[in-house]
Amino acid sequence: VQLQASGGGLVQAGGSLRLSCVNSRRTSSNNGVGWFRQAPGKEREFVAGIDWKGGSSRYSESVKGRFTISRDTAKNTVYLQMNSLKSEDTAVYFCAAARSPVAGTSRSLYQYWGQGTQVTVSS
Repeated sequence: VQLQASGGGLVQAGGSLRLSCVNSRRTSSNNGVGWFRQAPGKEREFVAGIDWKGGSSRYSESVKGRFTISRDTAKNTVYLQMNSLKSEDTAVYFCAAARSPVAGTSRSLYQYWGQGTQVTVSS
């Protein structure tokens, strides 16, 4: 598994961004995938995750109803659609592949991490 995250940028409050996480290795994968974020001076926190089998998803309370995680198995890509962005969403966003097909909420469940992509929301 080799993950590459992209799609970050600068957006005004209330705007939208879509992040992408590609598994660039052509081997098949059955890992759950999660998105985490880390703001300056804060711990890295779980944002959203999607199971590879069945596609069940879960979200942190702070983004529920605003963010949507989805996957395209043919493209080995997981997306994070972020709507109604707030200044407190500003952070570096990371995607990660879990050790199992289930994308849990704990960092310890994840084995492979992509590089981060910066999301900045201006108020």
